[in-house]
Amino acid sequence: MNILVLCTGNSARSILLESIFNTLGAGRIRAFSAGSNPTGEVHPQSLVLLEELGHDTAGARSKSWDEFAVQGAPEMDMVITVCASAAGETCPIWPGAPVRAHWGVADPAAADQPEWDTAFRAAYATLDKRAKALLDLPFETMNATELTQQLKRIGEIQ
Repeated sequence: MNILVLCTGNSARSILLESIFNTLGAGRIRAFSAGSNPTGEVHPQSLVLLEELGHDTAGARSKSWDEFAVQGAPEMDMVITVCASAAGETCPIWPGAPVRAHWGVADPAAADQPEWDTAFRAAYATLDKRAKALLDLPFETMNATELTQQLKRIGEIQ
């Protein structure tokens, strides 16, 4: 099951959820992240927190969602937006017509530097709960309607 996590800048929230999915869902989920207007670099606090929590950050990079809309790109089963601006944008046509959901989280990168640790931990905690809720489901055997309903429910978890 391939999941694409989208945010505008692809430097914080989408990077966090990609890493959470790839750590917790190993063998069931392969996650990727991208942005509609990528910053070109991963926010340094994303890397600090992920490394502290034991995530592999070697492949973390800020990239455009265009990479996943071209021939030969991995086909996505789910596309999850984590910021309101990316959710409202016109997305490329994804091969395979994946199920889409919005799991909005406040942008920790918008916090002032003294508040980074608190803001990034809060975003991580919410995304971690949502990822675990998805992984608790038999999503591999759910039809698109059931999966869409469950993804919407999970997106409301705080």
